[in-house]
Amino acid sequence: MRNWLKCLGVAWALSLVACTDSQINPGIAAQPATTIFSAQTILTLNSDAPTAEAVAVREGRILAVGTREDMHQQFADAHWNSHWDESFADKVLVPGLIDPHVHMILGAMMYAKPFAPPWDVQTPEGVVKGLPDRPAFLERIAQIEQDHPGEAPLVIYGYHNLVHGTLDRHDLDAITQDRPLIIWHYSGHDFYLNTKALAYANVDASWADEFEGVPLDADGQPTGRVYEDAVLKFLTNVGHLFLAPQDIQRGFDGFETMLAASGVTSVAELGYGLFGLRVEDNYYKAFYGDDFHTRVYLVPEHRAFAKAFGDTRIDEIKSRVADTSESWPRVLPQIKLFTDAAFYSQTMRLQDPGYTGGQSKGEHGLWVTGPDVLADTMRPYWQAGLDIRIHSNGDAAQDNTLNAFETVKSELDTGRRLVIEHAGLMRPEHIAKAKQLGIGISAASHYVHYMGEDYERAIGDRVQYMTPLASSFRAGLPTTLHSDAPLAPPSPLIAASVHILRSTRQGGVSTPSERLTPEQALRTITLDAAWAMGLESEIGSIEVGKLADFTVLDANPLTTPAQDWPTIKIWGVVLNGDKKPVEQEK
Repeated sequence: MRNWLKCLGVAWALSLVACTDSQINPGIAAQPATTIFSAQTILTLNSDAPTAEAVAVREGRILAVGTREDMHQQFADAHWNSHWDESFADKVLVPGLIDPHVHMILGAMMYAKPFAPPWDVQTPEGVVKGLPDRPAFLERIAQIEQDHPGEAPLVIYGYHNLVHGTLDRHDLDAITQDRPLIIWHYSGHDFYLNTKALAYANVDASWADEFEGVPLDADGQPTGRVYEDAVLKFLTNVGHLFLAPQDIQRGFDGFETMLAASGVTSVAELGYGLFGLRVEDNYYKAFYGDDFHTRVYLVPEHRAFAKAFGDTRIDEIKSRVADTSESWPRVLPQIKLFTDAAFYSQTMRLQDPGYTGGQSKGEHGLWVTGPDVLADTMRPYWQAGLDIRIHSNGDAAQDNTLNAFETVKSELDTGRRLVIEHAGLMRPEHIAKAKQLGIGISAASHYVHYMGEDYERAIGDRVQYMTPLASSFRAGLPTTLHSDAPLAPPSPLIAASVHILRSTRQGGVSTPSERLTPEQALRTITLDAAWAMGLESEIGSIEVGKLADFTVLDANPLTTPAQDWPTIKIWGVVLNGDKKPVEQEK
């Protein structure tokens, strides 16, 4: 029997007896049932034993991993109360796929709205075809408005200025002046309102004195765009249009279906509290249940908890971590911060010369937490022993993030971690400093595919620094991919495929030197994704002692061409040792 298959000194919560036959006492009572899953191939993501043929599971944990012969020898004795499950004999098992950065409530909100996207978008109801130019977009908006008769406010999601051109209240007034019409930018950070909607939301010229995110036209009136720092007040006024229970349930159920179909076993919600903790907690209580195929972890958002709890926010976070340790969804001992604004709407913060095209031409983008306060914002969370997950997109934002973290880490190294989220642009010097500081990268999976060519109009040849994941791997940084769903489908296999190919939606290749190997790509959606969530000792690989979470595939991704990864059939998942086929969701 291989040495690595033996107990390896593991003494974990289940108090398992030792694994060698000489240590088994046939006279003791039978142990809980052990299920041995066999497969055509098991990709373990354990570098010491990267493949296997069978995995033994007891009470939701992995008991042993090895060849079929190993398992027959180890579990032959009746003491083990074992049985073989051959359901996956012709399948491939991989560690349960992980999407470490999604937005469950936001996704439910968006999936409940009619779509008018700039490119083909997967939704719970199927693919919505993209609208390639301004005429097609405006025609679709007009059609949706006709399809929803009446005078009630109408919200439509999907506009993107680099594809659809400029948009203001006059364009929307030409479609309707009889009802409030709100267009939601693809980024989720911007809204565009007709005149009726401006009045409905009580947005007027005075907002420009308070917010940068309410631009005025030559006549001193709002253009109709409301974004970034003005969004919270805007949503306070019109939140009922986005958070209606029936819409959230429909969107939430759709999100669940998409996660199950994509073989995702764990996700992290990276904005817990943004839409109100009481509202969100009630929705999770109502709509998240035992029938889910996916574990949901929650990462508290700094501004939401600071507003709700002030100086006691860290105590509140730690209390919620403790209170959910045995229930779902589970709060992680992490905090979500923002350095800058959005990639898609060209408000991420750039170094000189700033934006050279697009709706932010001549500007540098926006800070959410500027250089003068970011270290002070990080410090209490870092000192309290919380991981920091920080939205940091532009190259100027990376300067700010890295400098602030260097400051707080030099004062006290807590042994926790900082993860840069999205990483829209990272220059070589940023990669080098991240290595020095022990930082991880959680990159948005879709920037390259959706915007690898279009973004050249906004920043020119700086697109070469867009999510440079091969450079990140070469530097030895923990590196993962996330969907930021609903901004991209929560499909880790699609995300991984894109970064093996660096393919753009137009059929080109964006910075081919940053292509990942298949092995690296699989790691980004399993073990390194678990690291970003602080859960690498629990999930992310198929190893003794970890949770029995597997995604069941019809083909081996490591021997399948990358362009075919999105079409690999997913049987379903094994979650905590229980089989959950996708067919149950249909």
